Amino acid sequence: MTLAARARTDLGLNQGVGLLTRVYRNPTFLLRLLRKAHFYKPAFPIREIEASGIGYLVIMPEGTVNPDPARPASAQKKSIANSVLSELGLISLWDSPRDVKLLCVQRFVRAVGYGLSTLILVAYLDALGNKKTEIGFFMTLTLVGDTCISFFLTLFADALGRKATLALGALLMAASGVLFALFGTYWILLTAAIVGVISPNGNEIGPFRAIEESIIAHLTVPDIRSDLYAWYNLCGLTGAASGLMISGWVLQLLTETLRWSLLNSYRIIFLMYGAIGLFMLCLTLILSHSIESEKRQQKGIQTPMRRGETTPLLSGGRPDSDQEVLSDSKPTRGLRALLPNISRDSVPIVIILCFLYGLNSFGSSVTPLSWTTYYFQWRFDVEKGQLGSIFFVSQILAAMSMIVASSISKRLGNVKTMVLTHLPAQFFRAVIGLPNNMHVALLLYMLHASMNYMSTAPRSALIATIVLPEERTAVMGTLNVVKTAASSLGPSITGTLVDRNLFWVSFLLSGSLKALYDIGMLVFFRQKERKKSESEQSRVRQQDTQAA
Repeated sequence: MTLAARARTDLGLNQGVGLLTRVYRNPTFLLRLLRKAHFYKPAFPIREIEASGIGYLVIMPEGTVNPDPARPASAQKKSIANSVLSELGLISLWDSPRDVKLLCVQRFVRAVGYGLSTLILVAYLDALGNKKTEIGFFMTLTLVGDTCISFFLTLFADALGRKATLALGALLMAASGVLFALFGTYWILLTAAIVGVISPNGNEIGPFRAIEESIIAHLTVPDIRSDLYAWYNLCGLTGAASGLMISGWVLQLLTETLRWSLLNSYRIIFLMYGAIGLFMLCLTLILSHSIESEKRQQKGIQTPMRRGETTPLLSGGRPDSDQEVLSDSKPTRGLRALLPNISRDSVPIVIILCFLYGLNSFGSSVTPLSWTTYYFQWRFDVEKGQLGSIFFVSQILAAMSMIVASSISKRLGNVKTMVLTHLPAQFFRAVIGLPNNMHVALLLYMLHASMNYMSTAPRSALIATIVLPEERTAVMGTLNVVKTAASSLGPSITGTLVDRNLFWVSFLLSGSLKALYDIGMLVFFRQKERKKSESEQSRVRQQDTQAA
């Protein structure tokens, strides 16, 4: 009996007069089929899709046997446009569920807030009369507190509810902005930064990113997930760029045009930060219940595959859903829930990744964005508005480079793309503090910014390649904790160096450490990626052959 006949028997269906039935076991292959059907409807009409225990049953008129039909001229034009849009990931973003689009908007809005505060955080603490060493200590404790609170919130996010956890994070963000605007005492601000959500380095902090990336994986199929992650990160970079520019020009307006004091102008920025937290809360409240995990997991276990379950495949289906559907294991509870569920074979890989990620994060934390903006303001006396515009341009360059990196990695591989783009960026980073001329220093920083973030998407793809699917969440969570913990060490060192007029050493140290990370990734994972990729391609080809 053919697969199609078995699937029809399983679903209680007859062939039907003039109808052709085909079975696709591989969701990726099926998704390619559906995209062709969407763009070539007259030549490729699909009547119905059913899900069975064997695979996905596609019913179409008899005679539609070629999955790549002859295309008229108009269809060829559509094909070119479709290829461009698909290469950019815009089709995946357009077809994604509403909640995914809302999460991208949230990432943008939140990053605007981070950009607002990053430009002024060090300058604000300096204006309050704090020593550079105290400022570095402040930023270190802020990151330590963020590590603990984020780990706790993400650990129990599914039990508390993802929506509730995101709402709590938004409230903490709003409270931090208000407290920074109303108080100037060092210890009150430190408490607000540790308990609340204040980014000392311009990067993503709090529980948001881990939960949102988990939701995106929960709502989408693997074939489009990399595109969505790229645009999700792109929203973060463009939001941070916008926040930096807004902060700079608002400060210049308040201090030079309205003649406000510098401290009061800083406090207005923090009030804007608090307002963004409240706006984040509103965006969180309009998310649907489908972002929650527990109810859907229980539903998947009780009713694994029922007739007519076609919508989740296209808009709400999850990656590795077969594994989750067939799993009868109970969720881990108690103290064991604190430990990531990682197999013995993966432990050496995770240990190496933790070491290299920690080294990279520590290098980044020695010259975080907040200290870098302060450096240009302190060394070259750059005006606030001009400073905001400079870092706006640098973040936009970084955002654009991420799209380019995705295409490069398809041709060179993830590890080579990471090293060939990230390593030169670290050379420019290391020498930023050496020139006495502002324009030369800015040129070096722009060259660094244009390549520094090109490794982000290939790095995520590399993790997905070398780590088992059922372990990805645990490994990514572990790496995030390691990265945040390692990044908490750098600001104190920077504060000490700045106090001794050795700012240039921090750039040199940062670039050197991150270059060692690049070399380590090349040494440990170049061959491993190739072997894993060949194994994955062989498995997919085998599934496609069985499906056809």
